[in-house]
Formats: sequence, C-alpha cells, structure tokens
Amino acid sequence: MRLRRLGAKLRRLREAAGIKMDAAAQRIDGDKPKISRIENGRMSIRRLELEALLELYGVTDQSTVAALSTMLKQTRRKGWWHQYSQDLDPDFEERLDLEDDAVRILAFQPLLVPGLLQTEEYAEAVIRSAERSASDGEIGKWVSMRMARQAILTREEAPQLVCVVDEAVLHRQIGGPAALAGQLRRLCDVSAPPELSIQVVPFGQGWHAGLDGGFSVYSYPDPLHLDVVTVDYLDGALYLEDDSSVERYRRAFDQVRASALSSRQSMSLISRLARDLERQV
Repeated sequence: MRLRRLGAKLRRLREAAGIKMDAAAQRIDGDKPKISRIENGRMSIRRLELEALLELYGVTDQSTVAALSTMLKQTRRKGWWHQYSQDLDPDFEERLDLEDDAVRILAFQPLLVPGLLQTEEYAEAVIRSAERSASDGEIGKWVSMRMARQAILTREEAPQLVCVVDEAVLHRQIGGPAALAGQLRRLCDVSAPPELSIQVVPFGQGWHAGLDGGFSVYSYPDPLHLDVVTVDYLDGALYLEDDSSVERYRRAFDQVRASALSSRQSMSLISRLARDLERQV
C-alpha cells in the first residue's frame, strides 16, 4: 500500500508536468514498463531514481520532496505487526499499513464495533464466532494483535478517528449482555471529540447513506493529499484510491454523519443502553 501511494503521487506529478512515460524511463535508465510498475505500486524505486524523476517533473517544493522521500523510506519499514505476518491475510496487512500512517480515519460500521475500539472480551467473541475451527491459542493470538493494533490511538501523534455506527451495533449482543455492556462503557470512556469522536445513527433515522455497508476513509499528511477508501466484503477488502471514488465515499460519510446523533447525544444513548444491559447481568 505504501508503494501504491508513492507510485500514485509520482504518476500525478508526471502527468501534471506533461512528461511522457518514455521520457521518465529514459531519465532513470529504465523502460516504459518499469515506470508503469513503479506508478502502479508493483515495484520499488531507489532514492536517486526518485530524486531524478522529481527534478524532471519540476518539483521544487521542498516539503513535497521531503514527504515523498519519507514515504520511500516507509516502504521499507516493517510495521509492529511484522511478528504476526505469517498469520495475516495480505488484505489485512494493507489495512494495518493504512492505519499506521494515516493522520485521520473516518469509519462507518453498521454491524460491529470497529476493531480499533473493541474491548478484549468483545473482540474474542467476534473472532471466536468468525473462526469456529480455530484453536484457543490461535484465537488468543488474534485477540492480542487486535489489542496491539489499538496503540495507534494513544501514541504521541495519534490519528484523528471519527467513527459512526448504526444503532444496531449497540444492541447486537456479541459475547452476551455483560460483554456488550463492557464494550459500550469502553466507547463512553474513549470518546474525546474532536480527536476521537463516536456518533450513532439512530433507528428513527430510517434510510441513510450508509445502508449499503461499512467503509473507511484514510487520509495522509499534506502535501501528498492522498486518501484511500476501504470497503469490506466477505473474502477481503476493496481498496479505492482514484479521486472520484474517494470523493464519493467522503460525501457518503458526511451524509451518514449528518444523519447521526451528536457526540453528546450518542454518549447519552450508549450510556443508557449500557445501564440497561448491566441490570440484566
């Protein structure tokens, strides 16, 4: 994913400069297929090649040069999840890659509490239900990884997280009443707008723009202006990077958020439902 983001930016810079792929290839003593592979994120690029292309494209803004150089270094960096890589699906590795670099995450989830906000008990219930043939050891490892994943929210430069959930998420008793009550309490505890905002689309809203399914929008630092959308499906996830698709999902998120209760109203609803569940336990 980091290579794809770097390649996408290089393609935009080349096209903005009116440079043909043949000319770009000649500058780095390569060929047209090499430029194509670099721009599609299927091939890495050396630092000197990056500098030569930026010079050819007339990129003189030092903040852009520095950002791209940093991105190139990050393509070789191993994430915290490297220790789990043998157990990870490639799609999920890309998701972790996206989360780790993003400065802002917009997430809509109509079915479950997002993984970044799950309690250990809730996460174990989700994973155990989804992976019925897994051993206790495997489930424990996946739960541990999900908890480690949440560290991005407490690090020094944490991404802003804006999460909108359908009210159905608050009623689905994953793991039973006690587990759900604990999960709802966790949502109230971590809510701290605008750094971490949680909002609920109430049942009374009826139709809203998120009824087609969950999705997330990941944004990255200026001056790259690169956003990526993920859309989950049964066997993996779809990654969208072109401007028109990203803008469509960004508008959909804005519409979903406009249909939701405010953060304060949402916390009031979540807290009330947690108390109701605690009385059942």
